[in-house]
Amino acid sequence: MFERPKAGERAVLVHLDLGATRDQGEINEFRDLALSAGAEIVSFVSGSRQQPDPKLFVGRGKAEEIRQIVADERADLVIFDHTLSPSQERNLEREFKCRVVDRTGLILDIFSQRARSFEGKLQVELAQLQHLSTRLVRGWTHLERQKGGIGLRGPGETQLESDRRMLNQRIQQIKRRLVRVDSQREQGRRGRERADIPTVSLVGYTNAGKSTLFNTLVGSRVYAADQLFATLDPTLRRLDLEGEGAVVLADTVGFISHLPHDLVAAFKSTLQETTDASLLLHVVDASSHQRATCITEVNSVLQQIGADKVHQIEIFNKIDQLANVDPRIDRDNSGQIIRIWLSAITGEGTELLHQALAEFFRKNHIQQRLRLNPEDGRLHALLFERGSVLQESSTDEGGWEMDIDMSEREFLKLLKEEPLLQNCIIG
Repeated sequence: MFERPKAGERAVLVHLDLGATRDQGEINEFRDLALSAGAEIVSFVSGSRQQPDPKLFVGRGKAEEIRQIVADERADLVIFDHTLSPSQERNLEREFKCRVVDRTGLILDIFSQRARSFEGKLQVELAQLQHLSTRLVRGWTHLERQKGGIGLRGPGETQLESDRRMLNQRIQQIKRRLVRVDSQREQGRRGRERADIPTVSLVGYTNAGKSTLFNTLVGSRVYAADQLFATLDPTLRRLDLEGEGAVVLADTVGFISHLPHDLVAAFKSTLQETTDASLLLHVVDASSHQRATCITEVNSVLQQIGADKVHQIEIFNKIDQLANVDPRIDRDNSGQIIRIWLSAITGEGTELLHQALAEFFRKNHIQQRLRLNPEDGRLHALLFERGSVLQESSTDEGGWEMDIDMSEREFLKLLKEEPLLQNCIIG
């Protein structure tokens, strides 16, 4: 009988180039993932194949090479930078006599370490259980044994069936809890809609500097570190824009290439902050040689979650690590802002981001001419308080005529608060 080996930290990493040229960026990212999970890398094995071997993924010769390395280095586990089928995982564990983890399992392990909030822990557990459910099929041979004992012999429930049933029960329980959590989050979103406060969501590849930028913009202390998936739980803070009122800034989980579908599904409620946003700030590590690939990967995930139609501005971060690059705003041929170059860690260029946000939300400004009666003094003071009066003059009746410039969002909000304002519009 074959029992799954226990987990450990001394790891052999395996990366294959499948029908493509060697990509050093992918290899470096794989190493960073393993280190983020707490692995002690004792060896790195690479190779190339046109397509994976159906039984062992790497082929018989490469499997024997890895088996020898595992024995020589006394490794506890082998980590593959690929998605393995349940049968491949089982066959490799039998071959190496140690634990085997694929890319999905590695990312799930990192997520389980990073999750801090109740919602985040539930989402990670859901993703882990959904991934585990595929591994129950012939993954553990001891699960196929029949239960023993009086009344349980014969055509009873197998251990595999029992474990699958309990696993499904736990998955359904977590989903019900997440529905309640999502309902609370939805109430917050509806509250912001009623207050007419737009949301600006930070998205980007993991470790691009989203949380650092978030802290710089709102003066917060959200956990930020130079590691993959430092932040999992979404954080919302108020950001005041000069002349445009307040917006809600949302920091979200970072993306990565080949992001497991189970994770995208499990974090659906968290990523809802992205799909419902008025604007996406796509944070990019400008110092990375793989930034074009990272942009493509992020846009691919945004398409998966239905956020690809939300307007986005690219934020090229970490210009402090580049030579002769100053903060600037890039525009397209129509004058629309498409990219901002800045450094979140030093604060260089963040004033340009404030300027860009104010400009974006100023696009829907309206200008109105109002005539206020003498008894409208409260409304007169309120308009000045909002800082929207361009000019004014007194009328013969003791009232005022004034020209105002205000965002459509603010004007509609003021109309709801002061219905009499509608009677004051003259042009």
